[in-house]
Amino acid sequence: MSLILALLIISCAEESDLERIKRLANDGDAFSQYNLGYKYYKGAGVPQDFMEAVKWYRMSADQGDVLAQSNLGFMYDSGAGVPQDYKEAVKWYRISAEQGYAKAQSKLGLMYDNGTGVPQNYKEAVKWYRMSAKQGEALAQYNLGLMYENGAGVPQDYKEAVKWYRMSAEQGQAQAQTNLGFMYANGTGVHQDYKEAVKWYSMSAEQGEALAQYNLGLMYDNGAGVPQDYKEAVMWYRMSADQGDADAQYNLGLMYDNGTGVPQDYKKAVKWYRMSADQGQVQAQTNLGFMYANGTGVPQDYREAFAWFSLAKAIGNEIAKDNLDILAKKMTKEEIADAMPLPTKVYNQGK
Repeated sequence: MSLILALLIISCAEESDLERIKRLANDGDAFSQYNLGYKYYKGAGVPQDFMEAVKWYRMSADQGDVLAQSNLGFMYDSGAGVPQDYKEAVKWYRISAEQGYAKAQSKLGLMYDNGTGVPQNYKEAVKWYRMSAKQGEALAQYNLGLMYENGAGVPQDYKEAVKWYRMSAEQGQAQAQTNLGFMYANGTGVHQDYKEAVKWYSMSAEQGEALAQYNLGLMYDNGAGVPQDYKEAVMWYRMSADQGDADAQYNLGLMYDNGTGVPQDYKKAVKWYRMSADQGQVQAQTNLGFMYANGTGVPQDYREAFAWFSLAKAIGNEIAKDNLDILAKKMTKEEIADAMPLPTKVYNQGK
């Protein structure tokens, strides 16, 4: 009985807390208006309602609340509860950012970076990223690192890129961890250190970052920074491939093709090559051409082989070009004529 009473008391307390927020919001308290908007956005204690969230964010934003201004910008940015309007998003991000709110500064930097709602301006993007990054905003630190790595809006500086990637990565930002791992793997801006690369790839991969999973698979495949372990490589390639990474799909196909880390299985090799090839991965297109030309894992089909070799040749793959010439000698003029429209058809299916 006492347990039931305790639960009822807690339930009533939660309800009265929501009622208190509603009362204060209706009385014009800006922070309560922001909180109520956030509850409607999340569906926390109230039915999720983006339009209602926008209503309360706007009331709070009009009173100068920086969180509400930033969140109202996000609603316009994403078209949640209002028609999508990038210029209006920029307007609210700027109002919040100019008051020093780090997340809004980061968002505003991204708008300038991508030319969304404003003319693209890398220097302006860097300016806002830096303001945000100096306040410890992990996403801004990552994006500022990208700007330095690519020399966008600032002179290219790999050491500076590493500095900002590290700050972001140490806060758990997965993309920054991936990029920091890449810098160590290639000795870019730091001394090459495969073990350190594996460390950062692992952190990111465990968060589900597909590119890190692929890169970690490569490290196990090649025995770089870790003992060579094909089964472990396959595991990471598969995780990445399942998320659609074309290079991971190709490498997983290769593992099945060669029986490395998995039992040899040509049908599975074809499956993964095709997924990768459909995304335009030239090595996968070439290998899929081989599979059809030789009847490995699929019925032999020169027309299909011709199609995939043609696609790979168009991207500049010399192996595909040479094999296309060899294959053409085995085909009749009619077969070649039938195969010629296939590359466009195959490419369109993959898009």
